[in-house]
Amino acid sequence: MSAEENLANTKKAYAAFASGDVDGAAENLADDIEWIVPGNSTISGTYRGKSEVIGFWMKLPEKGFTTTPEHFLADEDRVVVLTSTTADGQSSDSVDVLTFRDGKVAKFQIASDTALQEKIWGTK
Repeated sequence: MSAEENLANTKKAYAAFASGDVDGAAENLADDIEWIVPGNSTISGTYRGKSEVIGFWMKLPEKGFTTTPEHFLADEDRVVVLTSTTADGQSSDSVDVLTFRDGKVAKFQIASDTALQEKIWGTK
């Protein structure tokens, strides 16, 4: 798929996630997706497959998590999203890197404030 199609699908998925539409947010995830959350918090780790990713998503409302995309950048098989996240009333900036394979997100990697994440979610 083209960079424009991947970008459009990414924007659609973020909008679905923001509105609580899990099926819409997960629509373009590869069945074998690898979702990487950095740090040593209780939510950190690598989630493999759609069901693990959706299970991870189900934990996020516990702390009132939101993500507000501010900028989208795309090339052929990657979309980078600069976003502001809020959890437990605390906000920080983060970067999400989505790698596409055959029109599906095969890898999602987050770069964020891991110290704040550990403060909010606790450590392992």
